Amino acid sequence: MSTKDFIEKDFYKVLGVPKDATEAEIKKAYRKLAREFHPDANKGNARAEERFKEISEANDVLGDPKKRKEYDEARALFGNGGFRPGPGAGGGGSFNFDLGDLFGGQAGGQQQGGFGGGLGDVFGGLFNRGGAGTTRTQPRRGQDIESEVTLSFTEAIEGATVPLRMSSQAPCKACSGTGDKNGTPRVCPTCVGTGQVARGSGGGFSLTDPCPDCKGRGLIAEEACEICKGSGRAKSSRTMQVRIPAGVSDNQRIRLRGKGAPGERGGPAGDLYVVVHVGDHPVFGRKDDNLTVTVPVTFAEAALGGEVRVPTLGGPPVTLKLPPGTPNGRTMRARGKGAVRKDGTRGDLLVTVEVSVPKDLSVKARDALEAYREATAEEDPRAELFQAAKGA
Repeated sequence: MSTKDFIEKDFYKVLGVPKDATEAEIKKAYRKLAREFHPDANKGNARAEERFKEISEANDVLGDPKKRKEYDEARALFGNGGFRPGPGAGGGGSFNFDLGDLFGGQAGGQQQGGFGGGLGDVFGGLFNRGGAGTTRTQPRRGQDIESEVTLSFTEAIEGATVPLRMSSQAPCKACSGTGDKNGTPRVCPTCVGTGQVARGSGGGFSLTDPCPDCKGRGLIAEEACEICKGSGRAKSSRTMQVRIPAGVSDNQRIRLRGKGAPGERGGPAGDLYVVVHVGDHPVFGRKDDNLTVTVPVTFAEAALGGEVRVPTLGGPPVTLKLPPGTPNGRTMRARGKGAVRKDGTRGDLLVTVEVSVPKDLSVKARDALEAYREATAEEDPRAELFQAAKGA
């Protein structure tokens, strides 16, 4: 993110929260918007993808108390979107402003009493630059990694620990991440080790970009490492045991903080994103936090009522009572026999009744049905259907 973006973008507006929003309110707003505009839910929608990037960028700043404090101070100083000089600037010539006061606290070799040195410290953090005369390299966060895993239906409902083999960029072991064959790189002369170079913004102060010579690392190899070609990074493979939480759904994307590629120069590790694929089950289905099952019943059970045993996933069967006259397709509920929710409780098992019609009948059964048909010959179950059709 450039310095100009940091100052000019209204991240509170992006997340739709007030400037005095609490951390919880910011987190809630981010999660809601992230679900709505996530690329997985908006495949092929370029606008949604761009919106998701904006939301993530805003959360990266406002979700970090330190970054949020720096952001608020910078926007307050620059008028929430650009520096606004006071009366007398530009027209009358009476406005005398020295940028040395603003960024370094030094002007003409003398300390200026109006600002002191505090703002230099603030902008040193914002623009990833050290104070005047410093030469230091910045820690770099490790890359995020995305992987996929396929679970059985039961594993997804109950949770599972699975091995994941991942390949990512990590500090090169041959040169200890320095990029130099002998492990003795030199400080980049272009950026003086900061990894950033200034460019004029046309507004009286400089913005920063990653140094083109050292690619933002702040170091240049005297003799490039043969393994990483001077980048300090090399491909690394490792196997991790990853716990997939109970109740995960098909195509859900899980974020595991700090489980991605290792950082550089003391920087934090990236995150691991795991996309979960769930297989089908021969008996059970799923609807949100509920499991579903279709249970066949006889005509006699549906007409006269009775008790029906129903299987559950990974547990003992449950017995449901069918009321007399239960119609085909009716759904009943076995509470607490569904998928695990985020709060640890379980959804329900939705049992749909399907009246089974036998293909072959014994002589005794056929005689009984013939007797039933004669007993109900005067009843016409389609009478109301034809009456409604005539009245329409």
